[in-house]
Amino acid sequence: MPPTTEGMLDLDNPLYTISVAAEILASHPRTLMMYETMGLGVPDRTATNRRRYSQRDILTLSAIQRLTRQSGLNIAGARYVIKCLQLLDAHNIPRPPELAGIDIEHVRI
Repeated sequence: MPPTTEGMLDLDNPLYTISVAAEILASHPRTLMMYETMGLGVPDRTATNRRRYSQRDILTLSAIQRLTRQSGLNIAGARYVIKCLQLLDAHNIPRPPELAGIDIEHVRI
């Protein structure tokens, strides 16, 4: 069973290898490496320098992919939209209808 904090799943626990994370995200491992160089979904490293992605990394990359694949944004645009959505949500301002379904609750950028 995954580690928990007060009954909640620890979203920052590094669990997934790059190949598993790529499979979950339906991406190529090279794409995840590219995201990493851009500072998005930066995985933890093991003692042997292997990448380990957390559930939060997966959620972050999933939100970025949704914006790039479905909305046609580039990665910089996706990052900007996520930051704007975080500000809207933090100030209880309604989102535009086109962006209402993008889950960024656990995204860290």
